[in-house]
Amino acid sequence: MLQLPVEDMEMAPGHAVEWTVSAAGTAGHVDSGDSDPAPLASYNQKDHLSVARSLRALDIGYASYIGGSFEIRGSVDPGALEAALLHLVRRHEVLRCEFRGFEEGTDEPVLEVVPPQDVKLERVDAGRFDSPAEAHAYVQRFLQGTDTLRGPWIVMGAMVREESTTVYFACDHLLTDGVSTPVAVHDVAAAYEAYAQGREPVLPEAESFLDHAGAERKRGAAMGPEDALLDHWKGFVARNDGQLFPRFPLDLGIEPGVAHRAVNRTDTLLPAGRLDALEARCRATGGRTSAAVLAALGVSLRREGGPEVYRALVPVNTRGRGPGEHGMGWFVNTLPVEFPVADGMGFADVMAGAQGALDAMRAYVDAPFVRVFELLTRDQNGPQVWPFAVSFFSYLDFRRTPGAHSHVARRARKYVSTSHSNGIFFWFHRNHAGLHLNSVFVDTPQAHRTKAALVGTLVRTLDDVARTGRS
Repeated sequence: MLQLPVEDMEMAPGHAVEWTVSAAGTAGHVDSGDSDPAPLASYNQKDHLSVARSLRALDIGYASYIGGSFEIRGSVDPGALEAALLHLVRRHEVLRCEFRGFEEGTDEPVLEVVPPQDVKLERVDAGRFDSPAEAHAYVQRFLQGTDTLRGPWIVMGAMVREESTTVYFACDHLLTDGVSTPVAVHDVAAAYEAYAQGREPVLPEAESFLDHAGAERKRGAAMGPEDALLDHWKGFVARNDGQLFPRFPLDLGIEPGVAHRAVNRTDTLLPAGRLDALEARCRATGGRTSAAVLAALGVSLRREGGPEVYRALVPVNTRGRGPGEHGMGWFVNTLPVEFPVADGMGFADVMAGAQGALDAMRAYVDAPFVRVFELLTRDQNGPQVWPFAVSFFSYLDFRRTPGAHSHVARRARKYVSTSHSNGIFFWFHRNHAGLHLNSVFVDTPQAHRTKAALVGTLVRTLDDVARTGRS
């Protein structure tokens, strides 16, 4: 799987079909019984809704979705495909959630869940598109059809041809995270193959995101200002000039707090063979590839004028093993890392610092970031829009996600789309072909120059380490 800007999606012409989710009955509480309290949105969901509401109040049409696509070879079975998409929505509770009232100013979104038996799909024939340009433009518009505050929160479609079909979907970020995309691709593809062969799909148990979010909210509510889970954050803030957020250290040509239109780029950093060599050097020194990539980013920022200590926020997958690996939702917490990247340090020492920082933060994964913000800033409104360009690092190995063995054959793709930003975000990802970087950043001339220079330095740094073990 490769994470790309949706603008880089390849789309052959064909006949387009659209599906949206609707409810035959009435949304309500989860199926566990009327005596249970209504489920609460997760901390991340509540904050995402707050961001959308804040920006919309400023007449900024903020939109953020995570989508995916894959190919079905040969002539498609339309009934089997529709059944597979319906199976996906019924299987994952979060895709059947409806969020009410938050756009009107309530403090807590009203979260309702449509029972699986009441979900149906509305199909629309969108017509034929006769050129790649027309097909691409249509799909790009279609995937932008989610709306954080009003819904729909998921859209699904297919471009049907005699010899192949491209299946694509988008979920507002409110519903899903990055790992949810390979989960969805695998679930739909596997269910389609089963239905096309006249049998019911058999998939591993998937964790309920609502249960996960409820447990997280309980943990957060039980935390107080002196909770030991805050110790890591308190130390970080003390060393970061009293700031919860680490600043991105290079010039992006922006005003603090101003939302700019965002652009999206993907760069290949290392081919598979060179990345394997880098991984072998990491293992020889007791480190992981993710730590080497993090260390290389810190070193590269330093060479471009950044500080001698690298600080960043890191999204951490909270799924765990078993059913969590197959769940769809926003299973992410955010934690800080810091380590030295001073001039003259050997790369092995920098990487050891990066590995130590990643290992140290893990002990505090049960402290939800939004709750940490409330406790350390006494601001009950949550972080909402980040106050300035924030240093951010994400790493994902798609080879370890469900269905990875079929990603190449299915031409699996992931798309992250954010309309506005006030900084730059780095999503490093590994697949069968190597190491790649998907960047979303403000669309200013300076940001384009800064990003291009940094990526060039990063490629040279990673290549040097892969070849020689030194940067």
